[in-house]
Amino acid sequence: MIDVHSDIVQFRGTHYDYGKYQGQKLLDTPILSHRIKQWKSKRERHFIIDSEAFTNYMNDLAPGIIQEICGLAKATKLDMDTAFSLFSGYYLEFQRSGCSVFADQNYMIRNYDSHPRSYEGRYLLYQPTDGGYATIGSSMQITGRTDGMNEKGLTMAYNFTHRKQSADGFICNMIGRLILETCANVEEAIKLLETIPHRHSFSYILLDPSGKSCVVEASPRKVIARSAQVCTNHFHVLDEENRYRQDDSRRREQILNQQQKDITNPYQAFQVLNQPHHHIFSNKYSAAAGTLHTAAYFPKTKKAWIAIGPNQRPIIFNFEKWLNGNDTLITRIRGKIEYPKGFANMK
Repeated sequence: MIDVHSDIVQFRGTHYDYGKYQGQKLLDTPILSHRIKQWKSKRERHFIIDSEAFTNYMNDLAPGIIQEICGLAKATKLDMDTAFSLFSGYYLEFQRSGCSVFADQNYMIRNYDSHPRSYEGRYLLYQPTDGGYATIGSSMQITGRTDGMNEKGLTMAYNFTHRKQSADGFICNMIGRLILETCANVEEAIKLLETIPHRHSFSYILLDPSGKSCVVEASPRKVIARSAQVCTNHFHVLDEENRYRQDDSRRREQILNQQQKDITNPYQAFQVLNQPHHHIFSNKYSAAAGTLHTAAYFPKTKKAWIAIGPNQRPIIFNFEKWLNGNDTLITRIRGKIEYPKGFANMK
């Protein structure tokens, strides 16, 4: 087990200033160099960037994110084509991962499973002053989100299903950001997911303060919403989009469905996902399917929990107080994982 951490980033202001602030912070970490190295090694096979298409979509959906990327480019001294390639979340490839989500009418708890070297170790609280909802959650590819909640209490997480027959479109982390920044409730999020182009097949799990939870199965060809409280890595309705091997996904789903009957409080649910003896938490880090964080979101009270690594007590954030101007005093989330090279924010 090695020590790993996630830094807390708090910011209130315009998207452009937010981008500059993040860029300046990134210059003092290995994250940017890791990201550029990843980009250079995969661009010929996986990365096809259409800056014009991205800009056209974003001008309609969330123009502030374009300004955020401009600010990132300014601070990091990158040209805009490279900045779009690194931060846009459009046409980019995504690594295989696991992930499990459990929700009831009051909370959502999820394990984010992927490769440690793709994990940036950044937990963000952002309140824009030039449009868009304030959000809390972990970053992916700087501008995207792995999961999170917004000021309206809308909560989002996603699970990978398949990358076969990929198409032009946004990948999961930018889609997650768009949901949180532009949608006020589950209905608006479903409409967005039905509208935007998807590069790969993912399930998006949604919950809002009304207590309504649903899973949206989204592929480049079709999007459909279904009512559900448990989600792993296979579709139920769009079965033709599933991978050939679904054994582990169905195993985790069965465990969560069985445990659901006995769960009486959110901390108990959190332990089911975070404690390895329940067989949901994964140590398969080298296979890009190890659990990096366990997160919980509470739409009605606007509280958020997060823990890195197994057998952890969650760090608790009161997002409602933060929205009212009270900065959190927490500066870093610490944990341990069984992977010798750590996260992307470590040398």
